[in-house]
Amino acid sequence: MANSTTVTEFLLMNFAERWQLRLLHSMLFLLIYLVTLLGNLLIVTVTTFDPKLNMPMYFFLRNLSVLDMCYVTVTVPNACVNSLTGNSAISVAGCATQVFLVIYFFYVELVFLTIMAQDRYVAICQPLHYPVVMNYQCCIQMTLASLLSGLVYAGVHTGQTFQLTFCQSNVIHQFFCDVPSLLRLSCSDTSSNFLLILFSAIVVAGGCFIFITMSYIHIFSTVLKFPIREQGKVFSTCVPHILVVSVFLSSVLSVYLKPSVNSETIQDMILPVFYTIVPPFLNPIIYSLRNTQVKEAVNKVMLRNFHRQMTG
Repeated sequence: MANSTTVTEFLLMNFAERWQLRLLHSMLFLLIYLVTLLGNLLIVTVTTFDPKLNMPMYFFLRNLSVLDMCYVTVTVPNACVNSLTGNSAISVAGCATQVFLVIYFFYVELVFLTIMAQDRYVAICQPLHYPVVMNYQCCIQMTLASLLSGLVYAGVHTGQTFQLTFCQSNVIHQFFCDVPSLLRLSCSDTSSNFLLILFSAIVVAGGCFIFITMSYIHIFSTVLKFPIREQGKVFSTCVPHILVVSVFLSSVLSVYLKPSVNSETIQDMILPVFYTIVPPFLNPIIYSLRNTQVKEAVNKVMLRNFHRQMTG
């Protein structure tokens, strides 16, 4: 590596080279971003100010919505600016920050989804124990544990990645900085990094997926004893949740566990969309529009604002 040059900045990729396609991509991303912010902000508003939604389920839903707004803000605005301006350079420090935040929000999002599955399990399968198991203090403790452990998790992965030496090419074949793309640019031995990713995939992602799956197996076995009308209400909420978790985990695992090769395709850039942008976009729809109480609260807020505008 005597002829290699140490990288001082990275260049992110755009989805297209032509200006018209870059503009279309930016507008699409911006639309998804604004809808995501609006949907999640609406959920935060109604779950905060409606007394009927003062329950653990909506406490975690509010936390998830706040998290989703932060999660999608890490990647989408920067990708839109890069596409519009054509300036895709990002400093090493900026890249490290983006890597840390993406991993942090991914981890906390996954843990929150797992906690919400547990909340539904206790509410449906052990309703008499629900006030004791899911009390307010317990909800606060689980939230803090998720946020603090996420700092450690993201710190370990980010530190392990940026201990490597980056040389030769500085072009990241992705619209944001992510670990797999950086590992391909490294001229250091990345075997320990891959082992860390594999360990995390098995313990964290695998553990959460198994816990969520087992929770819903118990939920479904209990719901089958309910009247048909009640079964439909539970299934309409649970099945989309499982689908989102499946897409969320399968996309991130397919990206992070992919063998390190130098040939990149457009598929490599599309797959991360399914764990960085799609979940924050879909969560308000899945957890809210299919929930009668939240829909009533949203309608109440909309009618109240409409009435103020008419009288004002």
